[in-house]
Amino acid sequence: MSARWLLLVMFWTVPGWAVPALVGPVWAQQNVRVPVEEAGRTVQLAAQLYKPATTTGRVPAVAIFHGCGGPGQNTARMAGLLASWGYAALSVDSFSARGLKDVCGRNWPTQAQAEDRARDIDAALAWLGTQDFVDAKRLAVMGYSYGGGVALLHALAPGPSPSSSGARAVVLVYPDCALADARGSTLTVRQPTLFAMGALDDWTPPEQCRAVIDRVAKGRELVETRTYEGAHHSFDALGLPVRYLDGVGNRSKPGGCCGAHYGAHEPAWKQFVADVQAFLAKALGR
Repeated sequence: MSARWLLLVMFWTVPGWAVPALVGPVWAQQNVRVPVEEAGRTVQLAAQLYKPATTTGRVPAVAIFHGCGGPGQNTARMAGLLASWGYAALSVDSFSARGLKDVCGRNWPTQAQAEDRARDIDAALAWLGTQDFVDAKRLAVMGYSYGGGVALLHALAPGPSPSSSGARAVVLVYPDCALADARGSTLTVRQPTLFAMGALDDWTPPEQCRAVIDRVAKGRELVETRTYEGAHHSFDALGLPVRYLDGVGNRSKPGGCCGAHYGAHEPAWKQFVADVQAFLAKALGR
């Protein structure tokens, strides 16, 4: 683990909107490693830890899991925002330690690969729980696209209550909800869960998530949904015009192939940030 901390200032500006321009150091960032057991060996996942620059006592923390393209500006931007709100944020790279860069192509991750990746969530929560500045009773998971589908699988897995397994809340950002079909026709939600989706998403369509929510027999009152009108997949890819990718795998299409739109939608992003901040404040008591 690197002992060198970088004090950062948030001056991100995007067309028509600034992600709050704050004066002075608002968080510290550190490269860390998160160990996860896999096939009889320990894989050291790379991760970026974002920590509020000033803290009083232990703080809640959020583990972030990227989509099929690996860690990006969207996950880094959100981690910085979380730190500016007073949370620790751990942005986990599930790919580089396994020799992967991008799995968005026609060889879309299988159900078995998604189930395997869910172990990364347990490892990240366990790692956060050992940090002396983190309140281990106030942990959340945030997953994007493929990572959101993996986080959904993890949240719906049969098992102990969130008080003993780690996550007190889950944020699913345009998640690959088709992965949850493997969990059966009757589902249980154990912690507050927010689905954030683009109304025009044809890569991970909102209707697939609604179908999952319709199967929730216990804990339905813990589920919140936000569907952003006019938004496609990756509505938080600020500055990127919407375009069509004809070569990407798409679990929502016959045979899992191929093509989808993705690109930014600023109004959706702004509302999404407000929704996440309010949801986590309520779920984690911040």
